[in-house]
Amino acid sequence: MYAYVIMTNHIHLMARAKEPFHLSDIIRDFKKFTANQLLPLMQEPTESRSDWMMKRFEFSAKSNARNSVYQLWTHENHAIELFTQKFTQQKLDYIHNNPVRAGIVEKPEDYLYSSARNYAGLKAVMEIDFL
Repeated sequence: MYAYVIMTNHIHLMARAKEPFHLSDIIRDFKKFTANQLLPLMQEPTESRSDWMMKRFEFSAKSNARNSVYQLWTHENHAIELFTQKFTQQKLDYIHNNPVRAGIVEKPEDYLYSSARNYAGLKAVMEIDFL
C-alpha cells in the first residue's frame, strides 16, 4: 500500500500486489471482509440511519445476481496503471486532496483516514510503503 484515503462513501488506494496474488483478488477479498464486518454494525439499534442504509443495500443487491440480500460495494473498480512519475504524483495528490475537496479538512494531512498523514510525518492509522 502506497497511498489511501477512506471517505464516507468510497475509498482510493494506490497499491501493488506481489505474486502469486493478484490485486483484483485482494480487492475482492477486502470488499467481502469489510461488507461482512460493516453490515451487522449498520443494523445495530443505535445506528440512526439503519433503515435507510439497509434499504439502499438491498435495492443494489436486486440488480446483481451475485448478491443474495445486500450489496455494500459496487462490483467495478477503476484501476489505473501508474506509468510515469508525474502521473503517479498527480494521482497521489488527487487521493490526498479528496477530503479537502469534500470540505472536511483544510489540509490533506489533517484527515485521519489518509496516507497524507504518513507523507507529512504524522501518526497515521495504517502503515504504508512510501513512493
